[in-house]
Amino acid sequence: MKHLFIINPAAGGKKSRSREVESEIRVFVSEAGLTYEVYVTKEPMDACRKVRAEAEGGAPLRVYACGGDGTLNECINGAAGFQDAAVTHYPCGTGNDFVKMFGKDDEARFKDLSALANGFVRPIDLIDCNGRYGVSICSVGIDARIGTDVHKYSMLPVIGGATAYVVSMAVNFFRGINEDYTITTETNAYAGSFALMCACNGRYYGGGFNPVPDAMPDDGYLDFLIVKGVSRLRFLKVVHKYAKGRYKELSDIILYSRGKNMKIQSQTEQAVNIDGELIRAKEITFRLNPRGVNFLFPDNMSFFNLRDQFAAVNNSI
Repeated sequence: MKHLFIINPAAGGKKSRSREVESEIRVFVSEAGLTYEVYVTKEPMDACRKVRAEAEGGAPLRVYACGGDGTLNECINGAAGFQDAAVTHYPCGTGNDFVKMFGKDDEARFKDLSALANGFVRPIDLIDCNGRYGVSICSVGIDARIGTDVHKYSMLPVIGGATAYVVSMAVNFFRGINEDYTITTETNAYAGSFALMCACNGRYYGGGFNPVPDAMPDDGYLDFLIVKGVSRLRFLKVVHKYAKGRYKELSDIILYSRGKNMKIQSQTEQAVNIDGELIRAKEITFRLNPRGVNFLFPDNMSFFNLRDQFAAVNNSI
């Protein structure tokens, strides 16, 4: 089995620790006696191309995305659909939002190379957004504009990390919150002014926003939130509740549903957030790709064990 370590030298912005990460990897694989390759990406989507080329060979492959959520997204897109390939995240980027959903104890295990190499493979769902896959959260609207502008501000002097999110939010807030959309789900259709729409397979995005706290990456459904048009003042009053997953308290402006697809149409080209990565389109479709990729989870991880035990008890009642 080959262990492929994909390192994004730009991950973490000014605080990139790619050289340190590469050194950690080489020490570990040397001691563990693994067949491996360390690949440092050269440009956007380079990780996707490299992973797909390796996976097409058909031999068992374990891919370690060594960077942030963007690096993980590229690796996911390269490995999706290949039965003998599995992806995991060795988080060393700016946000690392996907692994936050598993709780602090399990999140820490993703930073243990031994726990990853000796972990277990479990298929998880993906979001197909106009042909590009997302593993965590995809969105359109003001949050997409905020999230996709973060990297631009994080490279400026003095600004970085959480501060970049605050700056991006302020800039986009004053540009305007609402846009006109036509939205179609499996059960409803809407038209009018909306602030944002998101499809959740994971739980976190935007450096810590947690819109649907009980979303699961392998339950065969996506959790959708549609936020109606609001004034700037109302936005300021409710954004913290949205960020904390308290959408049920905002039923007058937030529509929630679970399903497998949502279509969004706009007269103008919109920013679309896919795990923090940006595409632009006038017509956007979020579609479930069930069990779309194999994911390598750290050994002794409690997240799935506790949930599976709970499900087994409920099924026996």
